[in-house]
Amino acid sequence: MIDIMRIVIYLVCFLLAGYALSGIDFEKIMKRGHTIHIQILYLLLSMGIGYLVAQFILGLSLNYIM
Repeated sequence: MIDIMRIVIYLVCFLLAGYALSGIDFEKIMKRGHTIHIQILYLLLSMGIGYLVAQFILGLSLNYIM
């Protein structure tokens, strides 16, 4: 049961990070015409931020559960 909760938390945090990053216009930051690079950066940033937020939430919740 706890493993399913962890997976759900990771997925929700990944989706929220992707949604938050959609507000940033990466076309202004990077060179024009490099859309594949921008998409890869977008994916990696959303995975990294989602992982960090999920770890933070799981760390807090495990301290209060145990």
